[in-house]
Amino acid sequence: MKKSLCILLSIAILIVSCVGIMSGCTNDDPNTIKLIEVTHSVFYAPLYVAIDGGYFEEQGLTIELTNGGGADKCMTSVIANQSDIGLMGPEAAIYIYNEGRSDYPVIFGQLTKKDGSFLMAREEMPDFEWSDIASKEVIGGRKGGVPAMALEYAIKKAGLTDGVNYTMNYDVQYDLIGPAFEGGTGDFCTMFEPAASNMQKAGKAYIVASVGEQAGDMPFTAFMATKSYISSHREQVDKFLSAIIKAMDFVNNSTAEEIAKILAPSFDGTDLATLTASIQSYKDIGAYSTSPIMQKEDFELLQDVIIDAGVMTKRADFDKLIDNTIAEALIKK
Repeated sequence: MKKSLCILLSIAILIVSCVGIMSGCTNDDPNTIKLIEVTHSVFYAPLYVAIDGGYFEEQGLTIELTNGGGADKCMTSVIANQSDIGLMGPEAAIYIYNEGRSDYPVIFGQLTKKDGSFLMAREEMPDFEWSDIASKEVIGGRKGGVPAMALEYAIKKAGLTDGVNYTMNYDVQYDLIGPAFEGGTGDFCTMFEPAASNMQKAGKAYIVASVGEQAGDMPFTAFMATKSYISSHREQVDKFLSAIIKAMDFVNNSTAEEIAKILAPSFDGTDLATLTASIQSYKDIGAYSTSPIMQKEDFELLQDVIIDAGVMTKRADFDKLIDNTIAEALIKK
């Protein structure tokens, strides 16, 4: 499985690289940053606060944001130089590093410290227990992705094993989980906010549990860029992370409603009450990081989860893959 994922990723990188060369889509303005996010969710509230609150603008940066619809696609874009910075699960960087790529992606800022997905059921289950998943099918997302592995880890803590007393469905593309569930696939699925609340409001699914609360702390999403980009654009990376640090402080010291009012433009079509409730849900489980500095013990726990899922056997070197010096210098200022 791991080998096939790497082959597919390599093919995708080659295709994207060729398209980039033919289209000449290089970015001449170093202060315009092409940022790709793994999905669009208030789980990444500090990012949207930095955008909509003008924090990037204060730093003289322009952000071109795109949605990758999965960490594999985001990583393909980053290492093919189609995106400058990626926001995704650290596992994507671990896989590339372990393959021996010289210009591997370096993680320079952690954004969230728990899984941000919520378990959805087809009916209301006010007394839900994780053991209720027994004999059921759960749409888990792409095998090898942190959302799927964190979900499997959370279920395993309840004493259930995939393929033994429940079934994890890895066949549904990450950004198609909602439509697949609505179409009748699976008994449970996971969704991020505000998509989870919107599905519940529409009566299409019901939130029954927080995966992050069950799984515990781990570095779930982080900002990363290739070594070459960080080296050649250190000033822009410093400015980028400065804006994120300011936004993180705002998110951790403001009410959910105050945050919702700032980032509302990034969620056109979602009402303020839903945004506020979604943000509060993440605050309640302590999902937002208070610092972009990643802790080694948390990183090693993530690698434990990946190894336990059978996706890899080789550990990545924390000191080479994680660069906390950028954040440490900015915070010291």
